[in-house]
Amino acid sequence: MAQKSRIWNFFDGLKGDKVVWMIVLMLIMISAVCIFSSTSTTKEVMNGTQTRVDVVLDLFKVIFLGMVLLLVCYNFISVRGYRFLARLGFPLSALLLIVVVTHFDSLPFFKAGQINGAWRVIKIGGLQLHIYEVIKVAMVMYLAWAVDAFQKKRFHIANWLSKKSGFRWLGKPGWQKTIYIYFPMVFVMGLVALGSGSSAAFIGLIMFLTILVGGLSIKELIAPAFAVVALIAGIILINKVTGGTLLEGTRVDTWVSRLKGSGDALEDFHNAAPNSPEYNAALDKLRQPYSAKIAIKQGGLLGKGAGQSTQRYVVPVMYEDYMFSFIVEEYGLLGALIVIVLYVSLLARGSVIVRNCKDNFGKIAVAGLILLISGQAMMHMLINAGIGPLTGQTLPLISYGSSSFIVFCIAFGVILSISREASRKIDREIRKAEPLKMTHDDLKTELDILDEFESEN
Repeated sequence: MAQKSRIWNFFDGLKGDKVVWMIVLMLIMISAVCIFSSTSTTKEVMNGTQTRVDVVLDLFKVIFLGMVLLLVCYNFISVRGYRFLARLGFPLSALLLIVVVTHFDSLPFFKAGQINGAWRVIKIGGLQLHIYEVIKVAMVMYLAWAVDAFQKKRFHIANWLSKKSGFRWLGKPGWQKTIYIYFPMVFVMGLVALGSGSSAAFIGLIMFLTILVGGLSIKELIAPAFAVVALIAGIILINKVTGGTLLEGTRVDTWVSRLKGSGDALEDFHNAAPNSPEYNAALDKLRQPYSAKIAIKQGGLLGKGAGQSTQRYVVPVMYEDYMFSFIVEEYGLLGALIVIVLYVSLLARGSVIVRNCKDNFGKIAVAGLILLISGQAMMHMLINAGIGPLTGQTLPLISYGSSSFIVFCIAFGVILSISREASRKIDREIRKAEPLKMTHDDLKTELDILDEFESEN
């Protein structure tokens, strides 16, 4: 037998799901190529403070850091370790949100910051961390732990307190679900909504889907759904009664106006006087989504070719929120189909991992993370095509953005680590089926024996 190539030996030696490994590597390669082409219009490149090579070198630094974290999560943390860390997901999310909502800036090396006028980031030294990206993964992991602990009755603190006089109610399933599952979901959605209504809706949807695939029935989700509706109504009422003064510095006015149907940039554009500040502001809002749709139309079947995009000069952040439009413009429908197939394959492979994973926590965690990644990719594509409200959702592992890339690398590291258990089960099933296999030589031998038997008779 010919010796296997070194590349094949490398992939053959990986213990996690090899299909997911291939998807990760292909997404990163696509990212490097597309970002090199699409970042020629960044402010730093245009004003000469950076070259395109500098941008790509920065990208490679982020890729290197992301891959290191992925390998750490894959190699050195077990399912038991993730179960322990997952319970910290809600406390971590709550801390980050409180820091941002209160505009905390008391420490020079750790303080809240803004993106596009919204408080969404935490600056740690020279690094800028987009907290919504962290919260997505942290809350999926936390809810995987909470649902698993509820089903196995392992809320140790609540169970211990329920034995004390006056705290017996903590031992009731309804109260445990409320404290450990429903309250964290509503709390996180409420604070995220102060900075971004669309992000709150997306994160909320992923959290609901996570506990749904974890085994909770739709009937059990009615209570938190009503709580979310009540929370939104309360925020709107407070904003109206106080005239926006109490919630000043948040994005409540923006998403409240969208709920009312006002705040239409196209209407503002037509009503404003030409070249007025209102006219230019409305034009800026219209430029990106309309140019993204133009890029998709101009891409056609085969695209314009690498480096030939024209809409990147119109959309200043095409390499972030409109990366899918850029891919279609340069590589056409065929390039878009490759990207779509990768995310659909991830969703399909995730279902295989979930079915073959024995650990209930691992099943819920993998299902939630796969839904998060594929769901965000789908939302990014739909928004680029002009379907759905505008949000800042990136294309996972492809769009330019250090926080998003690093967090999704960690998510993939978790998936690959947990998939090792499922891979062992799949390998065992394959080995059991091996006696049923027949090689070409075996088949030829059997046919020769049959011919000889027929000739003798």
